[in-house]
Amino acid sequence: MIYPEWNNNLNLSIRRLIGRAAGNFKMLSDGDNVLIGLSGGKDSLILLHALNELSRYSPVKFKIAALTVKISGMDLSLLREYCEFKNIKYYETESDIMQIIKIRNEKSPCSLCANIRRGILSTFASENNFNKLALGHTIDDAAETFLLNIFHAGRAKSFKPVSYMSRTKIYVIRPLIYTSENAIIDEVARLNLPVLKTPCPYAGHTKRQEIRELIYNLKMKIPDLNAKIINSLENLNVADCWSK
Repeated sequence: MIYPEWNNNLNLSIRRLIGRAAGNFKMLSDGDNVLIGLSGGKDSLILLHALNELSRYSPVKFKIAALTVKISGMDLSLLREYCEFKNIKYYETESDIMQIIKIRNEKSPCSLCANIRRGILSTFASENNFNKLALGHTIDDAAETFLLNIFHAGRAKSFKPVSYMSRTKIYVIRPLIYTSENAIIDEVARLNLPVLKTPCPYAGHTKRQEIRELIYNLKMKIPDLNAKIINSLENLNVADCWSK
């Protein structure tokens, strides 16, 4: 089913945040061939909608396509329909990620799933002449990862806005790094994007979910908590580290 809202342009405030992220971290260059990891969640759909729009209007000329790593229980028909309507080249590949997690009895299923997906996406990108892989991580994801690493790994670390995968020689970019989940939720509803229900049996029962709830409570007293964490990540000072 095609919705007329799919023709709407992206919200100006989100467009500016994506432009700021792309500019600050030099995410896009002329001639780039960008593969977008399309999970079917709200973040990846907004990323696809945004980069498709940007590729048509930006003075920086680049191409995009989308790839979904399909796991058992996913119906991709709406994603196919959306990409066809927007004239976006769309690929699918299957994976038994859930089976791997069950066999390994993984304590951190989100982390393992993310690593497997990223490996599949970057390998596909490398084998199909893409030089960049775009993922839909937001400012909330960055803050959660930062606190997860502090509480569970003892490291003050989060993923980078741009990173290089040496095995596949692919750059990973995260254009939504300054965009909040709340803004994306509102925009997905306004654009009526075809968000898929996750088939993941671990959804809502992970360490990441615990951190998400902790951040939610902390924001009651520190509303700009995410911005403070991002500012900390952008201004880490070696002089502040303890030296043995």
